[in-house]
Amino acid sequence: MNQMRRTTVAARVDSLATLEAEAGRRGVSLTAVIAEAIDEKADSLRARRRPRVGVVDSQDRMPSAADLVYAPEEDWRS
Repeated sequence: MNQMRRTTVAARVDSLATLEAEAGRRGVSLTAVIAEAIDEKADSLRARRRPRVGVVDSQDRMPSAADLVYAPEEDWRS
């Protein structure tokens, strides 16, 4: 799925200057560097929200399915 959508973003001037310098260093457009940064952030967010499965000893108290599958929301933000 390589669909693109054009949008407008607001960013700090110094952040854009850093990305512009990186684009110039690589010889690519600022748009390409921004798209790459957005893809990396989206990948990171998706990876953190994947269910997590745990292993337990059957002799221990059996945790609920929610205890085993989903990490606490605080872990998603780290």
